[in-house]
Amino acid sequence: MDDRAEIQAFLSSRRARLTPEQAGLPAFGGNRRVKGLRREEVALLAGVSVDYYVRLERGNLAGASDSVLDGLARALHLDEAERDHLFGLARRPGLRTAAPRRTAARRVRPALQQVLDAIIDAPAWIRNDRHDLLAANRMARALYSPMLADPRRPANTARFIYLDPASRRFFIDWDKAADDIAAILRSEAGRNPHDKAFTELIGELSTRSETFRRRWADHNVRFHRTGVKRLHHPAVGDLELNFEAMTLPSDPGLTLIVYTAAPDTPSADSLRLLSTWAVTQDHDRSTSI
Repeated sequence: MDDRAEIQAFLSSRRARLTPEQAGLPAFGGNRRVKGLRREEVALLAGVSVDYYVRLERGNLAGASDSVLDGLARALHLDEAERDHLFGLARRPGLRTAAPRRTAARRVRPALQQVLDAIIDAPAWIRNDRHDLLAANRMARALYSPMLADPRRPANTARFIYLDPASRRFFIDWDKAADDIAAILRSEAGRNPHDKAFTELIGELSTRSETFRRRWADHNVRFHRTGVKRLHHPAVGDLELNFEAMTLPSDPGLTLIVYTAAPDTPSADSLRLLSTWAVTQDHDRSTSI
């Protein structure tokens, strides 16, 4: 991933989506030759010279102060995830002093697996920044059995969504799931662009999925901290589940995700059924050995 090209594509794509009306600027004339804001309009809104903004959009964020980056974020109406991405791009190696490179974790400490196993009534698992599923409790293994049917390990959510047809049955809102995972991976690319395995994953998805290539080219970024998932499990049917994603400070790059269902709902009943099904599956596996 070329740093300057990444910066140029991100800034120009954010500029193109914003109209003068949305930015609070008068739109003079009926024919605008550019989609969205002009560079001089962004410069005006950010409080910098046109020449300086042109240099920034060409990928030269080296030396840009936090106040300049804040001005760009305000001018382009960046949300929290996009602002974080902009600052991450500005601090990439070769542009300014950056934190040491981090390789996405591949293993989970035994104590964390114990935490997962102590959660018995809700699916819970741990992933890394590439969205490899590294550890799970019984409920999560049961819930994600369609993804875990692929013998490749570790299982990977992005690979499942874009390369496995079963994902379109599993994710009821498949388009949203595909949008989310591409944007989340793009966010991680801004923070840690030199993880070899991460780069290989993006290369694989880009080579094998035209759908992923289109979404990746949009340069959208977002956080994925809390929300609702609608899933279809082959054994228990449809589930509408709340999720919470919590980073683990003692294990940088790892995130714990827990799914729950609102009390006294069909999804709560389905989760209880899933728990019974999970025990049955474990018993069947143990007796077949």
